[in-house]
Amino acid sequence: MRLEPFSLTGLHVSLEPLSPEHVPALVDAATTDRTSYGFTNVPGDPVSMAAYVDVLRHDALHDTAVPFVQRRVTDGRLVGCTRFLNLVWWPGRETPVEVEIGGTWLSSDAQRTPLNSEAKLLLLGQAFDTWHVHRVAVCTDARNERSRAAIERLGARFEGVLRQHRASIGHLVPAGTSRDSAMYSIVTEEWPDIRARLEVRLGRG
Repeated sequence: MRLEPFSLTGLHVSLEPLSPEHVPALVDAATTDRTSYGFTNVPGDPVSMAAYVDVLRHDALHDTAVPFVQRRVTDGRLVGCTRFLNLVWWPGRETPVEVEIGGTWLSSDAQRTPLNSEAKLLLLGQAFDTWHVHRVAVCTDARNERSRAAIERLGARFEGVLRQHRASIGHLVPAGTSRDSAMYSIVTEEWPDIRARLEVRLGRG
């Protein structure tokens, strides 16, 4: 495994490698209020959550994903997940050249707090400043207006819509159907401005 598990810690949130021992706490986080998961894969019971964790850990072992739990610093409670996925490797590099940030969800009481902004700052910092990627992708179901607005506030550039791009997920979409994905990205030259914007949003600018 070229990417050993690692943690990223800020003032509000700590991102820690996903583990089977996190399943009970993640179920608690996922079941406080599920109304915001209409377009998001958030398992709501122990069996489904354990399977979810197993799949992500399998992806991690094959260097196709780097999954994290999100732990709120103030009380130590697990409040969700996020990850790097779709890592792109070039010959001669020890780190990925491109990554996607996605699979993000938060418990209802952690939404609309500084946690999400700081998690993005930590993930983007890892991607651009440590791995020196050329591009970070962010995408969402094209129907998910709330997610698209959050991505646009981040400063990612809209690249278009890929039709029937991925499987639909979440309770607002029929099982077994495909979704159109709204595609966004951040490239190296844009990262300093986006970092500064996130730091201002977090009261550090």
